[in-house]
Amino acid sequence: MAVKFDRLLYGGDYNPDQWLEYPEILEEDIRLMKKAHINTVTLAMFAWAKLEPEDGVYDFDWLADMIDRLYENGISVILGTPSGARPHWLADRYPEVLQVDEARRRQIFGLRHNACFTSPAYRKKVRDINMELAKRFDHHPAVILWHISNEFGGECHCPLCQQAFRDWLKERYQTIDEVNRRWNTAFWSHTYQSFDQIESPSSIGEGSIQGLALDWRRFTSHQITDFCRAEIQALRDAGAKKPATTNFMYNYPLINYHEMARVLDVVSWDNYPQWHHQKEPVTAMKSAMQHDIMRTLKKEPFLLMESSPSSVNWVPVSRLRKPGIIENASLQAIAHGSESVLYFQIRKNRGGFEKFHGAVIDHYGKEDDRVFQECCQVGDDLEQLSRMDLGRVESQVAVIYDWENRWAVEGSCGPRNENMFYKETVEKSYYAFRKLGLNVDMIDGTQELDCYRIVAAPLLYLFRPGFSEKVRRFVENGGYFILTYWSGVVDENDCCVLGGTPGGLMDVMGLRSTEIDALYEGESNEMVSVDGGKTYTCEHLCQLVKPSTARTLYQYGKDFYAGTPAATENVFGKGKAFYICADAEQAFYDDLYADIAAQAEVKRVFAQPIPEGIAVSVREDAENAYIFIQNYNAQPTAFSPDLEGAEVLLGVMDGEMKPFSTVILRKKK
Repeated sequence: MAVKFDRLLYGGDYNPDQWLEYPEILEEDIRLMKKAHINTVTLAMFAWAKLEPEDGVYDFDWLADMIDRLYENGISVILGTPSGARPHWLADRYPEVLQVDEARRRQIFGLRHNACFTSPAYRKKVRDINMELAKRFDHHPAVILWHISNEFGGECHCPLCQQAFRDWLKERYQTIDEVNRRWNTAFWSHTYQSFDQIESPSSIGEGSIQGLALDWRRFTSHQITDFCRAEIQALRDAGAKKPATTNFMYNYPLINYHEMARVLDVVSWDNYPQWHHQKEPVTAMKSAMQHDIMRTLKKEPFLLMESSPSSVNWVPVSRLRKPGIIENASLQAIAHGSESVLYFQIRKNRGGFEKFHGAVIDHYGKEDDRVFQECCQVGDDLEQLSRMDLGRVESQVAVIYDWENRWAVEGSCGPRNENMFYKETVEKSYYAFRKLGLNVDMIDGTQELDCYRIVAAPLLYLFRPGFSEKVRRFVENGGYFILTYWSGVVDENDCCVLGGTPGGLMDVMGLRSTEIDALYEGESNEMVSVDGGKTYTCEHLCQLVKPSTARTLYQYGKDFYAGTPAATENVFGKGKAFYICADAEQAFYDDLYADIAAQAEVKRVFAQPIPEGIAVSVREDAENAYIFIQNYNAQPTAFSPDLEGAEVLLGVMDGEMKPFSTVILRKKK
């Protein structure tokens, strides 16, 4: 069941432990928070040294006082567990908690994310403090959610982790002979005689067995997920009833978030787009896709746990957010299913690594500040929207973005060993659907397909077990399926499919892949419509195919394979399967997907074309559709959609949208 709050959450990370010697600042902070309509803060995320200054000695009174004061002022609390940043004494007393890198060097204390998730000592110390926090604070009416650790990540290659990896492999494969078979270790005579011989991939050791590398990725993700599960279990064992989350990150490669989401009550994530680095519509589309990934992990509302109301401080160039961007980016999260807009941070730190990171309250500390005023506007927007039930995001189309496939693609050793462009290929499918004003689910290869009208599977090199059977049923029953080049090539252990590819789907796609040509940077080919219509550019990878029942839509225009299929369509059962043979430009995807959506009779919120740079998203309840229209162009943009029967809830819809503006409509379904 989805976690539901009584309002849209607005606020962010607050660190009163850094300001306890300035009581006047703490008082002023609460006043400013209320003025900005802030109703929620996250506490104690990085306060372990203050909460437990010595091993087994706890000091929670300052935190209890702060929670009481916030609650008295109508501000709720998301309470963090402090494992994201460990105190020095813990590393000194229990050196096993420090990670060992792939070259087998143990790290020294410093920064964050340097803990071994296997270490029994670390797990015990985290369990102890989590239980104490739960006993003291879970019953407090201010506490609405537990925030587990912070931005889980990293990997450890210490002896404890090596043994845990071997135990994980034993459970997965049972015998060493099965490991050798599944990893094809006969290549280069790398056959293992026992599990004890297996080591994690290393630059000073084994780096040639793709099955090993893939399973190490799976193990690392599993170990971090298990640690998160153990943190939550400690809270539950102490009697905690409040829901729990942890903050995921943008496009983070090391953790399979589909698996980690299963141990959480609600998904949350941190969004830090680099506005004004690329064109704003491109940046907005990248953020939108990540929002939809997070929403689809549980197919429930999620939380925007961190964002910046101004510049960040950890990128090469930290540009300010131009006026309107904060509001637009915040409402984008709501449009895609978020139940919150939360910032890092409420008040800027005086010192340390993030002292120049954007915040609601600047070092200046007054309310006549541009960023603070814009945050007040966002707070007012969310307060208005909290008065109505915005419902959920429902999607007719899905794009597959699969973590395990990504790991396999990036370590496949051919046809390109640099820049396989997996994420970029997925983005092209996503963008094409979004330009039609369609909501998009971002699923992985384990999720069901039957609830969609169209499913796109870009660069799906690795097929999960049972995936081809799901696709077969989906198309047979009337679904529209889109597959691209270099798909269905290997099994779950990165061993090549025998007998032809795409594995298990040659009849569904109506073709067989034969060869794939990797182009050098700067080279390109052409995809020419067989009806003499349009021509598009393609680059990077060009798949050669041999059709059986598939109809050719586009042909290659150049090289020795000129005139052979570059894109095909195949009727299978009641549905259709499309194969895109090359890494085509965005315009190709835009045009092809518009045609497929029309064939599939996908319902669009607006029939007329949506101008470049304008995004349309829809949330629905039982009676109403809430339509978010956002202009990400830096200039006014003409747009006059059919508004018959629609009520304007926020913004102005007069035929021209202002730069970085949002309009929200409500329309009876």
